[in-house]
Amino acid sequence: MRMTDIQRCEVRPGRLVEWALSPATIAAAADLPADPRPPAYVQEGHIRTARSVREDGLFVPTWLGTAFDIPGAVDLDALEVALRGWTLRHETLRSGFRWAGDDMHRFTLAPEAVSLQREEVGDFPDADALVQRLQDRFDAAANALSWPNFLYAAVIRDDSTSVYVGFDHSNVDAYSIQRIPAEIHELYAAAVEGRPVEEPPVGSYVDFCEIERADADRIDGTHAIVARWREFIQRCNGKLPNFPVELGLEPGGPLPTQKLMREMLVDADAAAAFEAYCRPFGGSLVGVLAATSLIVHEIGGQPVYRAVVPFHTRVKSKWSNSVGWYVGGAPVEVASDQAPDFTAALKVVRAELQANRSLARMPLARVLRLLGADFRPTSPDLYSIVSFVDARGIAGAERWDELSAYGLVRVSYGDQVCVWLNRLHEGLWFTCRYPDTDIAYKNMQLYVERLRDVILTVAREQRATELAAHGLAG
Repeated sequence: MRMTDIQRCEVRPGRLVEWALSPATIAAAADLPADPRPPAYVQEGHIRTARSVREDGLFVPTWLGTAFDIPGAVDLDALEVALRGWTLRHETLRSGFRWAGDDMHRFTLAPEAVSLQREEVGDFPDADALVQRLQDRFDAAANALSWPNFLYAAVIRDDSTSVYVGFDHSNVDAYSIQRIPAEIHELYAAAVEGRPVEEPPVGSYVDFCEIERADADRIDGTHAIVARWREFIQRCNGKLPNFPVELGLEPGGPLPTQKLMREMLVDADAAAAFEAYCRPFGGSLVGVLAATSLIVHEIGGQPVYRAVVPFHTRVKSKWSNSVGWYVGGAPVEVASDQAPDFTAALKVVRAELQANRSLARMPLARVLRLLGADFRPTSPDLYSIVSFVDARGIAGAERWDELSAYGLVRVSYGDQVCVWLNRLHEGLWFTCRYPDTDIAYKNMQLYVERLRDVILTVAREQRATELAAHGLAG
């Protein structure tokens, strides 16, 4: 799915309708006893960060969402049935948190207590006004510090309806939002046809949170994973790594606004050839990290590229269709003197990931707590990321272009660089959120251009090798 922001996802005029949890549902939640299942460390860290940043006087929206079309005239009642059915399928959406002093406690509604309230907002003949309305509503309704923390919207036209859904990050990750169009299309079709949906039960992210936290709480400061992170952070001068190019940030200055960069990096043929070249070393993720290590050394001159690489934590099949924030991080270090060219960098990155990938299963927030360092977060992102996902196998991916399906990221404030690369049927899609300074723009533009150059060069080399092999075989 192409990741973008609400401003660049083909919003067209129409009649706006919204759905939120009903007042009766909210009232029922207020009387619920505590659910003993704790928040995941990543959820707790996210919500505490939002609170810290708000206490510093800044409102930083961090919601994620998706947008997609339903072709033809829409049946609003059937769409409402589909949205409620989808909400009930994923327990995290009827679960939230309350503060008791400095402690967070979960509450969770029973499925039968959940209902949606529809609001007919009105006609929006101007697309820009509609974009602003959608962003403002998601900022308010998909907010880490309130509950409910998600919202559904539809923009209705005679020939098609665009659906927009937004969630606080504590409920979803990028994989979760990419599954939404196919799931809601399926539920909507069933509701229109008046047939039941035969679906195997979906694992609950709330259950996962309890299991993961119990495992994390078994380790202490003497554990080997904690030692590995301690050494890595010490080599990063006591911090988690930012993207190692000049970003024009003022030390100790206010949290900067951010901008979005997004484009198709290379076409499907080049992406396939790049993947084929990198496959013996572990695939495109290894290739992207290897290329990045070379490029940032070229731009910024740092002798070592250090990064925290995101990996999913859906280690059991029961979590594979579950909506939640199933992401951990693993540290990697690539020294330029050990990786002077692309093939050498591939070997170093492969070795780093083989050695460290398992660290992603231990929540970093737990490790930081055990390290005892003062990691009071002042930014919504703990560290910069370069993420690669092959999304072609996700249900419905072949229709994303036809349905104008987009993953949505909110671009607001932050001092880190977040890069997402999505392998789509059409090619390799690049999205980046970066601090809004002239020098950051210049260096990130240079990074994109050089990344494209490296991928195309490697792809040409791979095609030449394949042609030579076929020629020999002939």
